[in-house]
Amino acid sequence: MNDLNDSLVTRIWIIEDDAMFADSMEKMLNQTDDFVCEHVFRQCEDAIKMIKKEIQPDVVLMDIGLPGISGIEGVAQMKEVAPGTQFVMLTIYEEDEKVFKAVCAGATGYLVKNSQFEEIVEKLNDLRLGGAAMSPHIALKVLKMFAAMSTPKTGYHLSPRETEILGLMVEGLTQKQIADRLFISQHTVLSHIKHIYEKLHVHTCTEAVAKAVIEHLTTRTPTTPN
Repeated sequence: MNDLNDSLVTRIWIIEDDAMFADSMEKMLNQTDDFVCEHVFRQCEDAIKMIKKEIQPDVVLMDIGLPGISGIEGVAQMKEVAPGTQFVMLTIYEEDEKVFKAVCAGATGYLVKNSQFEEIVEKLNDLRLGGAAMSPHIALKVLKMFAAMSTPKTGYHLSPRETEILGLMVEGLTQKQIADRLFISQHTVLSHIKHIYEKLHVHTCTEAVAKAVIEHLTTRTPTTPN
């Protein structure tokens, strides 16, 4: 169990009307070393009242399809009260319009509910490090909205192996899956990924994948979840 007095622990609230999903997420987060779930709400109205009274959370995991105030409107209202809180949409919806509206409302992350819990934790750690908590294919949806304004860059000087690993990252493979595919150790994969980040001037997997796709650094394409 996490120590609430540990300033390094990220305090999370969950707003989700699916009781089974919310309770499962709460339990799993509270079993990690880096996160603690302080409150679970079934609707935005209760969370909005609470955030005005209590110490504001570091992160709110927010469903979109909530009864009453929607998740998107909830983000907008809570962001006014708690500008330092980060909001991650955790939902089954992947429509471009909903993604766009969520980001415009102030969301800094967008994850689909069928993601593995390990992936959700990985993206939340990206958020802790200053990145955006988005699945690669969701990040691509967001960045494609601004693709016309992007100026492709060249000359990253990725090695053949780095290009190969970047392609597998675009496909959505985890570090372990990449290691198994290439018959190399996870330590070696991590070393290559570190060099990829340095050469692409990015800090997270999401940023690397988005840049790779938009700037055509690989011929591979993101895998769409079933």
